[in-house]
Amino acid sequence: MIPSRKANGAAVLILATLGSAGLLAAAMPGRVGWWPLLFVGLAPLLLFIYHARPGRSLVAGFLFGLVYHLALLYWILIVLGRYGGLPLGLALPALVLLASYMACFPAVCCCVLSLIAGRHRQRSMAALVWTAPVAWVGFEFLRSVLFTGFPWMDLGYGLFGQPVLIQAADLGGHHLLTFALVLCNGLAAAGLDRCRRDSAQRDLQARWPLLAAVAILLGIGGYSAVRQQTLAAALPRAHQARVAVVQGNIDQAIKWSSATRAATVDAYLRLSQRTVQEEGAELVVWPETALPFYPQRDPLINRVVDFATANTTWLLTGAPLYTVDSREDGTERVRYWNGALLLGPGGRVDGTYAKQHLVPFGEYVPLRRLLPFLQPLVVNIDDFSAGTEKEPLVLGAMRLGMLICYESIFPDIARESVDRGANLLVNITNDAWYGRSSAPHQSMAMAVLRAVENRRALVRAANTGISGFVDPLGRISNQTGIFVEAAEVASVPLLEQGTVFGRGGHRFGMACAVLIVLLLATSRFRRR
Repeated sequence: MIPSRKANGAAVLILATLGSAGLLAAAMPGRVGWWPLLFVGLAPLLLFIYHARPGRSLVAGFLFGLVYHLALLYWILIVLGRYGGLPLGLALPALVLLASYMACFPAVCCCVLSLIAGRHRQRSMAALVWTAPVAWVGFEFLRSVLFTGFPWMDLGYGLFGQPVLIQAADLGGHHLLTFALVLCNGLAAAGLDRCRRDSAQRDLQARWPLLAAVAILLGIGGYSAVRQQTLAAALPRAHQARVAVVQGNIDQAIKWSSATRAATVDAYLRLSQRTVQEEGAELVVWPETALPFYPQRDPLINRVVDFATANTTWLLTGAPLYTVDSREDGTERVRYWNGALLLGPGGRVDGTYAKQHLVPFGEYVPLRRLLPFLQPLVVNIDDFSAGTEKEPLVLGAMRLGMLICYESIFPDIARESVDRGANLLVNITNDAWYGRSSAPHQSMAMAVLRAVENRRALVRAANTGISGFVDPLGRISNQTGIFVEAAEVASVPLLEQGTVFGRGGHRFGMACAVLIVLLLATSRFRRR
């Protein structure tokens, strides 16, 4: 029996989508993390889109996005189930719903690419090679801003462990790296298509756009190589600060228990003592909510103050904070913050920071009345409020740009703090929620790009890992393991110069999103 043409088409669709999803999932940091797959993983999907109609491209993009994000975000089951207390019957649909939402962006992207540059529109694949990176970056940008944004592991982040390849991020951010990767995948797809006997790619005029794409990639690669070499030579001459990160490895299941609060503080003090007395740390950094109590009203804070005073050192720690505001009717309103507290050598509070970008369903519950079963995910007695203060915390020559938890995945938060004078980025987080999954590795990967984009060293303190130091070139040092106690000290450079990314390169993703609309309008005009 000869398979129908429809059956063959379905098989090709499934192979293309599963192939690209599997290759890119294996390329991302975590279980496999083989980054060279980033340069070819998207090629099967792009090749399918070129030969498919918009409707089939939409389906292919959605299936690709669903499978890819299920593989990428599987740790949501750990967050919701093990620590959030939700049964699997609720946690699994929540994961599928999130992956389906994320899949909508590549689905629409693939449909747009087929409309603009599919074979039914263009004789050669050169148009798709150039349109694909624009559209992919544009939809990544839209995903980062719609519905509070969730730009988790955009494609360019997969290169985080290759410093020689990521230096161009100081021009256009991690979106420029995504652009280069998709452009490379487009060339790979064009090469595969050229091997087809019926390919129209043999048109000599199509070679020039493809050669231009190769030239752009060589330019980005050359810039990265030169930039790394010149900046590496300049870093030793910069002013250095001695900073310690402390990883307490406090079990999330007992973290908020009143019976273990004193033991938690003692563990951090014990680990911190050596960093000051033996390593000469000027600043000691503890993770997000390292103090599992409100320091305004708990006497345990006195032990922490005594440590800073006795050692004449600065201490930065995460802690829940609250304020009491008076309403016009004479009543009081209590507001809670996921914050950071800076204690000076004199024992005074010399600065505070409140997290600006809160985690939906983790630090507040959207549509609380409609979703009461998700209330256990919020660990506080009430929703946290979002902070608005963007100024860095100042201590001597150091001006700290704060990033609490997954604020590190939003480029604008780090960029705005640097614009206000920060010369050192500090990311404090509690990744215990993720368990022994790929998520801590992915979270670290995104933090690396914040350092490169802004040319600032980044210090990262995590409760259960991964902690460490990232220099302005994106090189990681003193990296800790997961679920171990650790205290690491390093000298970090305090750079002051700005970057193209900070001055306007951060708009690269937005420009690609706008260009998608222009390309669609142009395509429609030509058809008419």
